[in-house]
Amino acid sequence: MEPLTVSGQPAAFPSDERIVVLGLGYVGLPLALSFVEADLSVVGLDVNSSRVDELRAGRSPIDDVSDARLGTGLRRSLDVRGLDRGAVQSADAVIVCVPTPMDAARQPDLGPVLAAPSFVRTGLRAGHLIVLQSTTYPGTTVGPFRSALESGLELRSGIDYDLAFAPERVSPGDPASAARDVPRLVGGVTAHSTSRAAALFGRINSRIVEVSSPDVAELAKLHENIFRNVNIALVNQLALLCERMGLDVWEVIDAAATKPFGFMPFRPGPGVGGHCIPVDPYYLAWRARQFGFVDRFVELAGDINMSMPRHVVDLVAEALNSRGQALNGSRVGVVGTAFKPDVRDPRNAPAAEVIAMLRGRSASVDYHDPYIPRFTSADGVELHSQPLATLLDASDVIVALAHHRGVDWELVYERAGLVVDTVGSSRGRVTREKQVLLLGAGWVPPAASPREATTIG
Repeated sequence: MEPLTVSGQPAAFPSDERIVVLGLGYVGLPLALSFVEADLSVVGLDVNSSRVDELRAGRSPIDDVSDARLGTGLRRSLDVRGLDRGAVQSADAVIVCVPTPMDAARQPDLGPVLAAPSFVRTGLRAGHLIVLQSTTYPGTTVGPFRSALESGLELRSGIDYDLAFAPERVSPGDPASAARDVPRLVGGVTAHSTSRAAALFGRINSRIVEVSSPDVAELAKLHENIFRNVNIALVNQLALLCERMGLDVWEVIDAAATKPFGFMPFRPGPGVGGHCIPVDPYYLAWRARQFGFVDRFVELAGDINMSMPRHVVDLVAEALNSRGQALNGSRVGVVGTAFKPDVRDPRNAPAAEVIAMLRGRSASVDYHDPYIPRFTSADGVELHSQPLATLLDASDVIVALAHHRGVDWELVYERAGLVVDTVGSSRGRVTREKQVLLLGAGWVPPAASPREATTIG
């Protein structure tokens, strides 16, 4: 079945004017404000009381929403509350934006996504539109989510109320990812549910792509993120090979990227982070096993990326060994603990594992990150960001784990005696011989003078 595309602002369901957004994090808060800016009445609910207080005070906890935009939304129609059953009862539509993490065994933890419908059903009534946005495995919306929503009630989806899945496409640190021009996928339990959800999201998105079921929309969202995970795993493997071959993987990727078609460059790094990329492959792999199918390709990519923090620690030990120094007892300074550049988001950041492993090998670890004032490592130790100059002076080796523009990298490579660079921050900078060990390239020699390219023919 070809996807159906709806453009503009459909008006088939003009009664959906009162919206509840459940969960005001990286997905829910921008969504709530988008509906406010479309002149809808919005109540934002969150289980975290400190988050509610922070938002009510006009302080945005996420990079993609400025305090000014939040303040304008509050002055218009955004009403931020804790869990309020009355808000659900009086709403026309409820949109669920809660986390979908993994448990310790890397299996889906549906606790938040099942707690949400258990709360919503206390105010569920005939005529409601319920939309799940949380990234999850195919079958969640029509399976455990719907079961939790209808438990103990006479109401049934597609008959008494409408139910749909419309996945988020937010990329933290990139406000454009939540902009109107980003197409929105919608799949409902019935054609009516799909059309109704499409009409609602058509108020804030210029293109709606309708698919045949919630399962299709769920799997499409997983596929989007697994595509990134697989390609990151590919270049991470290539980086390990280049280290053995004495080649520079960064140069190899830049060379391949000159091809104007059929290629998309990905860069190696210390691992993957954030909510989606490290989690989604395991959601699909778990679901696949329920159908007697082992998705070895997806699982392998996830395992490769999860192994990168250990390789980073090995590089740190190699760098120190080159100076005749053991990792045991050394002072290691980490620069960048966010999961990606220029965000205040440490969720599932590789730095957590790297720091814990360094500590496990008896190194002393501190860090600097201009966006993350406090950081908890995977072994449960809370650290506080140090001034960059202090960290450089106090460390035997510096490990670059996030390429923030807010870091003075010139100072890093001027004052640090030894650097392990996992993010390419040393590229193009003058370095002293044997000062920089670059992931995927080995030891970086002093930068040569630029050569002018000559075109022949």
